[in-house]
Order: sequence, then structure tokens, then C-alpha cells
Amino acid sequence: MIYPSGRLVWAGAAGAIPAFLIALALPSLWYLGLLWICVLLAFLAVDAAAGRGRASLDASIHAPPQVSVGGKFTVHVTAGLRGRSRAVQARLGHDERLAPLGGTGGAWTAEAGSASLDLNFQALRRGIARFDRLWVRWPGPFGLVWNQVVLPMDNKVAILPDIRSARDEAITLLQRQSLPDGHAQRRAGQGREFEALKDYQPGMGRRMIDWKRSARHGRLLAREFRIEENNNIVLAIDSGRLMCEPVDGVPKVDRAVTAALLSAFIALKGGDMVSLFGFDARPRVSSGAVRGSASFAMIQKRAAEIDYSTEETNFTLALTTLAARLDRRSLVIIFTDFVDPISAELMLRTVGRLTERHLVLFMMMKDVELETLADMPPDAPEDVARSVVAGGLLRERQVVIGRLRLLGAHVIEADHQRLGPALVERYLELKREDLL
Repeated sequence: MIYPSGRLVWAGAAGAIPAFLIALALPSLWYLGLLWICVLLAFLAVDAAAGRGRASLDASIHAPPQVSVGGKFTVHVTAGLRGRSRAVQARLGHDERLAPLGGTGGAWTAEAGSASLDLNFQALRRGIARFDRLWVRWPGPFGLVWNQVVLPMDNKVAILPDIRSARDEAITLLQRQSLPDGHAQRRAGQGREFEALKDYQPGMGRRMIDWKRSARHGRLLAREFRIEENNNIVLAIDSGRLMCEPVDGVPKVDRAVTAALLSAFIALKGGDMVSLFGFDARPRVSSGAVRGSASFAMIQKRAAEIDYSTEETNFTLALTTLAARLDRRSLVIIFTDFVDPISAELMLRTVGRLTERHLVLFMMMKDVELETLADMPPDAPEDVARSVVAGGLLRERQVVIGRLRLLGAHVIEADHQRLGPALVERYLELKREDLL
């Protein structure tokens, strides 16, 4: 066992027992017991002095920079002890996001002044997991004293949500919008970005005719456009108290992060720019806009920094700060939740100003618990009361959703298991309709 504090641990306390036995059996020879204790203390002092202190210890830990939720990984701990070889023991401190597999410490056998130890962990929850300290101890030459030090560490591992299954489904949705050779479909008249010139066909709008080039070539030519690929997508994730409540055993904010990463993967693959914004009582995480599939790893790391919070969400501060940072029209996707019109009143005021310039899309999960209570058969009077209250809360929620739509915002209320695919479908639909 490694003790939580203290640099010296007395391993020879049992050596004082013979001195007490001598004093009890032969009171006249008490000085022999005292002599025994003095000899023992001398040996302890020599053993403690001979043991190397913290100045002779150089320890470090090596862990992977990121891992998926549920993934297993190995932490390699190394320590250098200058001096002769001696048995070394260590224990690694970690937070609650990690679960040790086979213990958090073990015994080393130092060789040539250095030692190493491999510890296995499993990631339990999304976020930034930290290894904050390392306990290391080794015995003195006589084995009577443990030399122990506590070394502060600052190693972090980003625990990311596992989006492999949802990503496969989203890629399937994306492939439906593509031709067999993998290139995106481009229909004449859709989008605003110029693609090519083609001969005018009956049924095309007259506004598509390029009169100057038609006069130069002596035949009618029409402009063909394609969907613009330089749109700005902002993923704003609320990590306040309501979003940290679990749905089917998983916090809402974790499901929102998974859906946001899924849509970021599709948007980056489609040529759009993506940025991440996390907030609760105040803005917490803000990444710059990035482009290209290679930037998805950076979005994943920033998403892991969105932590759980017990504070109430301040929509006014968060959305005002976000609007001030946007210098062009953007699609702002807000992952949030609310329970009644009173708590959403400040949010509604801010959204009204945000929709004047940007396209706003609210992503919310259906409240499975309230829907279950509202539809529960009334077997007892208490069931009737629960059903009435749950039905009232659901109606108030629909009132807020209706007000959001009147303000010009788009709202998706999807099942928690279909949140990511539902967002991807709406994103592709908005892009086809040239609303971005």
C-alpha cells in the first residue's frame, strides 16, 4: 500500500516490542531495553539518511492524447532513481472519468537506476481526464524505512464521444445526395455559386440566360449554378444544469456533443467552415472557424472541453457574445433545453435579434419522461395528478417552440437516439434549398 502523505514511513516499529518484553520480564535490566531502542533508532536514522530523497527522483507519465468513451488505454509511468537499484512502488492519482483496470499502482524492480510501470485504464465519461499526482516510494538499505514522495502531475487525456455508428449512418445520408462516382449532384438553378455555361433548354428561367456570352457565341447560353460550399456553421452547445440531466442513462449534453460532432464531420466534408461554441452561465469554449476534413480532430478535442455544469444557462450573455464574434451570415445550431416559457423568456428576446442576420436552428430532445407520464394509464389518483402536470409542461414547451418559429428560427425536436441523423438531414435540406 502507498500512503497518501508523508515522506518517511517507519517499517520497523515491530523492533520495539522486544524492548518492552525485557522491561516487563526483568525490571532490573531496564537499561537493556533502553539500549535496544537506542540501537533500533540508530539503525532507522542510518537507513533514512542512506535512502535517496526527492532530489534523486525523476518521474514522468506517458498517456495517449485522446481516447473514445468506453475505450481502454495504457499509461506508461517511468521513474529514474540515481544510486543503487532498489524496489520501487508507485500509485497514480486520477479523476472520476477513468476507471483503473487491475489497480492504480504496483511494484517495480528498478534496474540501472530507472524503473517503469504500465497501468491500464478505461474511459467512462466524456471530458478532459487528468492525472494529477504520483506517489512513489522505495525502501532504505536496511528495509526499515520507506522513502516516499508525492509528485504533482498535469497530464490530460481528452475523452471523446464514440460516433462511429452514427457517422456511418450520416455518410449513408450524404451518399444519397451524391452520384455513383462520389461527386455531389449539381442541379441547374440551385445554389448561388457559378458552375458553368450550358445551352439554353426550354423550361429554364430567363434570368439564367447570359445575354453577353449568348451574343458573342450566336446562341442562347444559360448559367448553371451549384450549391455554395463556403458556408459558416456554428455549433453552440448549452452545458447548463438542464442539459446535464440524463436521458436513458446518458446526459443530454453528451448526446448534443455527439450530434454536433456528427454534423461537423459532414459539414467539413462538404466544404463548409465549422466552429464550436460552449456555454452555461458564461461562454466556456470557443474555437475558430476551420475548414477541411483534417480539421475534424481539432473540433473533437475542443468538444471534449465542454464540461458538465450545475449553473443556470445565461442565454443573453452567451448568444450576445456569439453574435458579436460572427462577421458574416452563419447557420447557428443551438443545442439546448427548457421547461417553461418563464425560463425561456430571456432566450426568446436574444434569439429575435440573432435571427435578423443569421439562420438559427434549435436542436432539442424529446422529453421521454414527461411523455411517458402524460400517457400513463390512470391506475391511481396519483397517476392522474402526474399525467395532468406532465401534460401541462409539454403544452408549455410547445408554446415556447411556437414562439421560436414565429421569430424565424427553425426547431427540431427529435428522439435522443436520432438526434444526430435528424440534424444532418435538416442541414442537407437547408443547403439544397439555398437557405444558408
